[in-house]
Amino acid sequence: MDKKIGIIAAMEVEKAMLSIFLKEEQPPVKIAGMDFTEGKIEGIPVVLVKSGVGKVNAALCTQILCSYFSVDFIINSGVAGAMAEGLGIFDLVVSSDAVYHDVDASDFGYRPTEIPQMTCSNFLADKKLVQAIKNAFEKDKFFRPYKLIEGRIASGDQFVSDPKLKQSIKELCNPACVEMEGAAIAHAAYLNSKPFVIIRCMSDMAEEGVDSPEPFNEEKAADMSARLVRDFLLELK
Repeated sequence: MDKKIGIIAAMEVEKAMLSIFLKEEQPPVKIAGMDFTEGKIEGIPVVLVKSGVGKVNAALCTQILCSYFSVDFIINSGVAGAMAEGLGIFDLVVSSDAVYHDVDASDFGYRPTEIPQMTCSNFLADKKLVQAIKNAFEKDKFFRPYKLIEGRIASGDQFVSDPKLKQSIKELCNPACVEMEGAAIAHAAYLNSKPFVIIRCMSDMAEEGVDSPEPFNEEKAADMSARLVRDFLLELK
């Protein structure tokens, strides 16, 4: 495969798990305070970067990948909070689309989550990339105890833990999971006509009061998301 792939992680633990698979690593290029590292994962050229948390960091990072590194498509890997019924800790979500749950211009006649003066506010993930991720998940026996669903990613510049806020977001846009970067990455990819896909491993439960057989473990969740990225790249070869 001769395409160059941009891989974005928001946090250091997420990037560290992806870095385990990185070979032929070149010295990082620092732009806008971010270290962009070119190398190969399973023989496929990639640019790996930690964007930092939040929508502005994520969008800026995506634009640099498009403008400076000329990547062919973008993967966002990391952890998220489960929102869909039945998702548990360490289950995974691959994006069908991504929206902002904290955009509200309804006083001006727009629907909540609708971006003023844009024709698109729910950014669709590339179907071929989504299918390749599903195929990769099914082939890796490591994932057998867990589930993968395709669903909406909802992003906003706030950490969602309050039950009332969770319920409000569910009613607003019915996401599979919630986090702080995916929609901004999808938005920037859309504006640059670049295919994208988001992989998120659940780090907390959607339903309040439901006991989980697994304790919270951000490092394991990040590792599982990174492993699925690696398997996905193998699927593309």
